[in-house]
Amino acid sequence: MSLDAPTAPDMPRYARFSRRLRAMFLDWTLSLALVFGALIVASNVESDTLARVLGAVVVLILVLYEPLLVSRVGSTLGHYWTNLRVVADNGGNLSFPRALGRFALKSLLGWYSFLSMGATRRNQAVHDLLTRSTVQIRDPAQAGPSQFITERVESDRAGMPSRFRRGVVTLAYLILCIIVFPIALDVLVKAGVLSRACFFSGICTGSDRIVDIVVGMLYLAGLAFVIALGWRGQLLGARKA
Repeated sequence: MSLDAPTAPDMPRYARFSRRLRAMFLDWTLSLALVFGALIVASNVESDTLARVLGAVVVLILVLYEPLLVSRVGSTLGHYWTNLRVVADNGGNLSFPRALGRFALKSLLGWYSFLSMGATRRNQAVHDLLTRSTVQIRDPAQAGPSQFITERVESDRAGMPSRFRRGVVTLAYLILCIIVFPIALDVLVKAGVLSRACFFSGICTGSDRIVDIVVGMLYLAGLAFVIALGWRGQLLGARKA
């Protein structure tokens, strides 16, 4: 894939991961505030029945929050505050069932869903691809170039390996990464960076958790990098001529 195509006034602008991450952070903050608020209320009431009802209401809100808003207005509050909108392939809002399915897929796949963004023409995560949707800039006039990409185009098709070959080679590299990852963790344990209790038993100190988070983020970033390189024909075994 080449650099992004020139931007036209009416051309869709697809949100970068950093922009989407900011929207998710805002939505998570709202969700945590709701949960902690409910816990405070539940701890101060003397009725177990009321506490259970409150808990059920909170769960229902957390499950329906994104699907309802995305299907009705195209964005959660986090999306809206970061100038983003979830758009169906027909240019409108997703139906409620598709929005619900999108939320379920994103929740199930977690961070792994976003690994496909660098290898797709419209910066789509897996849950976007499976529900035929994209995340776009809501108001282009309020967005800087660093916040979006335009649709990627393949520049030298004649020299590009087939999609099947790129897919197979990329999968092989991903499998290699999965094999190497626990070996790398074992090296960290032997070097004393990560404790044996955390690695083998899940009993982690604060510093262990920091190391675990950093290593996990680097691992996910590495997988995303491999996917992007593979799809662009830059991995050994499926390189663009």
